[in-house]
Amino acid sequence: MVCLGNICRSPLAEGILRDKLPSSKYIIDSAGTGNYHVGDPPDLRSIKVAKKYGLDISNQKGRQFTEIDFDKFDLIYVMDSSNYQNVIKLARTETDKEKVKLILNEIYADQNYNVPDPYTGGIQGFESTFKMLDEACNEIAKKIL
Repeated sequence: MVCLGNICRSPLAEGILRDKLPSSKYIIDSAGTGNYHVGDPPDLRSIKVAKKYGLDISNQKGRQFTEIDFDKFDLIYVMDSSNYQNVIKLARTETDKEKVKLILNEIYADQNYNVPDPYTGGIQGFESTFKMLDEACNEIAKKIL
């Protein structure tokens, strides 16, 4: 799961998908394309919304996406087209590029919708983001289980 800073959208997506898949079979992680929040916990609003839905993401720590992630993960879900472009720039091969997907295409096939970044808004934006990501993660879990 990849967004810009790895404190709002991607930590939520990580927490949501972790809750839907068995940890014994799947490794789920998140990262940011930027290095602004490396080592930081998720935004308090993300933590609050996740907690409302029974998820604890407070122990996550921000990290930056790197080329090595292409080797570690079979699928790389990005939150928006800017994240997509930044991740694709790091791809070394066509196989790397094929792993990168816009997360909302899981529920809106080939529409290339962005998950809005709730960072500059209030708690309602985080609530909306959670619901979008929950729906997308439901589809991801159905496909890979």
